[in-house]
Amino acid sequence: MDKNTIWAIVLSTLVIVGSYFLLPLVFGNKNAKAAPQSTVEVSSAETEEKNNVQKTQDEVLTDTLFTEEESQLLNEEETTDVAATEENVTINTGVAQVVFTTKGGDILSYKLNDHNDKETNDLVQLSDGITDANRTLALSMGGVANNIVNEIFTYEKTDPYTILFKKNLIIKDASGQKHSYTLGKRYTFKQNEYMFKLEVLIHSNDGSALDFNGVAYTIRTSPQIGPRFNQKQNRYENRQFIAYNGKKTKKIILSNNIEKKYDKDLLWGGIAGKYFMELVIPADASILGSPTYSAKVVKDDYANAQAMFERKAGSQDIQDTYYMYFGPRDEKALKIYNAADKNAWGFGGRPETKLTMALQSSGWLSWLEAILKWCLETLHKVISNWGICIIILTIVLKIIMFPLSKKQSLSSIKMQELQPKIQAIQKKYANDQQKMQQETSKLYQEAGYNPAAGCLPMIFQFLVIIAMYNLFNNYFEFRGASFIPKWIPDLTEGDSVYTFKFNIPLLGNQLRLLPIIYVASQILSSKISQSMNPTGGQNEKTMKFMMYGMPFMFFFIFYSAPSGLLLYWLTSNVLQVGQQIIINKMMASKKAAAGNAQPEKVQKTLPPKAKGKQKK
Repeated sequence: MDKNTIWAIVLSTLVIVGSYFLLPLVFGNKNAKAAPQSTVEVSSAETEEKNNVQKTQDEVLTDTLFTEEESQLLNEEETTDVAATEENVTINTGVAQVVFTTKGGDILSYKLNDHNDKETNDLVQLSDGITDANRTLALSMGGVANNIVNEIFTYEKTDPYTILFKKNLIIKDASGQKHSYTLGKRYTFKQNEYMFKLEVLIHSNDGSALDFNGVAYTIRTSPQIGPRFNQKQNRYENRQFIAYNGKKTKKIILSNNIEKKYDKDLLWGGIAGKYFMELVIPADASILGSPTYSAKVVKDDYANAQAMFERKAGSQDIQDTYYMYFGPRDEKALKIYNAADKNAWGFGGRPETKLTMALQSSGWLSWLEAILKWCLETLHKVISNWGICIIILTIVLKIIMFPLSKKQSLSSIKMQELQPKIQAIQKKYANDQQKMQQETSKLYQEAGYNPAAGCLPMIFQFLVIIAMYNLFNNYFEFRGASFIPKWIPDLTEGDSVYTFKFNIPLLGNQLRLLPIIYVASQILSSKISQSMNPTGGQNEKTMKFMMYGMPFMFFFIFYSAPSGLLLYWLTSNVLQVGQQIIINKMMASKKAAAGNAQPEKVQKTLPPKAKGKQKK
């Protein structure tokens, strides 16, 4: 490589490295933090009397337990406290193992029975990042900034899929007067359904409305959803806040150390990862205030990803119903909730309940992704290995594109033949761009050359690469799709042959083989392509950068890309090498035939005097 090529590669590397460190500074978190609210503390009435200290306006004290009326509203009857210690209760719905705690009546664990987390060698845990101050579906009386209710509840398990947690709370107002409220949280599940129902039941025992600066209570999703991922190494995984308003879905990727209110209308919302999500869907969306999404580092240097929904202050009695979807971000699992007759809840049938709007959006190339996905799934019915399916699909695509690739190569030869004439036109009309374009276009027409024709294979290849990326980075069906178990066990993630005990800048701690093979195949393919199309001058320098610099840049950009994408790209390059060899032989034959015919053509076109001189 010459000095200019080396400089091009070095500068490209500096740009890539610089972008990793400068972009977070330029486009980092500019979101304002949520305004602090009055703190709500939870303790026992006995402790409050013993300490005899003045609490804040919105302080919550626990008193006695309560019972439930047949109308399913809670009455004022107080009973003896029989739940002095924390207890865990488990419900298995068939698709999930749910572990509750009597502390707050919250969820401690929510594991999906049919989905594995290879990092933990356990089931996928949707209720991750649990602490004493933050649990799944915990309630805080008042706004987001207030502490969650952390007292021991009693519970009644009326059937294998229904559990009711009960507690009586005493709230002291600004004047120091106590108001008694009874609180219930009833969870109802259906067998083999990812959706469940949560009812929040609050009854005022003295007729006073529950109002903390316009908010009755706040309910939250899990502090984090699994499976876990290394945020510094896996650039293709993220957490999103999702909000749906009945027409379109807003998806906000969460960056670390962010807490912000979502001040637009929504019918439902939640937190989603690449393959799993938690959605909170109120039966009556009008009760919701502005939700808050948060991603603060609160435990083990691992940021949470949580949505918190404030319930507007209401009357003295509150009976709210929420439908919760805790499960895969998968079209097959979600679409049954679009129609009421497809699920056990009778949920759906209205545009505002269309949960498939939470799926990863494919954009304008969704039609191509659907075709490629159908082809791969059809092949997989015959061949059980997804990697082999990708290779076969790539071969089919190359065969289909061969006529265009051949035309592109022949077009490049034609362009070389026209270069002297093009340069002459450029020199002659250097000061008249319009005339230069006209003469160049005229030359192309006379020679039968179409500059756009050679771009079609490149455009098609580019579109397929984007579609393949979305296919293996978004579609749940390909999660865990394997090629070679100990090398490429999951085509939606990067391959790995060795794990270092330290991180390499830009690359992480994994040694990946596919990106290295890809770079080698790309350079080889470029060399063979240019062997029949030599260039000179500035074009030669440009082609050298394309040959060495671009694969080098792509090496870093796609180092941790889904291995399914790299497998397609690598197979395409290998096939391109063989295809180019065939095309080069065809072009060499044409050039040889043209060379043999040239002398005869020259002889016929010689002027008479020249012919006479030749005879002498």
